[in-house]
Amino acid sequence: MTDIIGYILITIGILFDIFGCIGLVRFPDVYNRLQASTKCVTLGTILLLIGVAVISGLGPTCAKAIICAVFIMITSPTAAHAIAKGAYASGVKLWEYSVVDKYSEKEGS
Repeated sequence: MTDIIGYILITIGILFDIFGCIGLVRFPDVYNRLQASTKCVTLGTILLLIGVAVISGLGPTCAKAIICAVFIMITSPTAAHAIAKGAYASGVKLWEYSVVDKYSEKEGS
C-alpha cells in the first residue's frame, strides 16, 4: 500500500514539474516565468522526494529525501525572489499587460 501511495506522489510531482516547465516556456516575461516555474517545480520536486521517502521506508534514503525537500523548500523561493528583485533593479520591464507593479509603489512612497 505504501508503494502505491509513493508512486502516486511521484506521478503528481512529475505532473507539477511538467506544468512548471510549460509555464517557463509559455509565459511572456521573466516575472511570470519565475512564478510559474518556482511554485510548480518546488511543489513537484518536494512531492517527488516525499514519494521516494515513502517508497524507501525508514532509512538513509528517506532521511536524505526529507533533507533535500526541506532544502528545496527554503532555497527555491528565496532564489526566485532574489532573481526577480535583481531583474527589476536592472531594468527588465514587466509584460505590457501586467496590472500591478508593487515595487514601483514602494519606491514612489
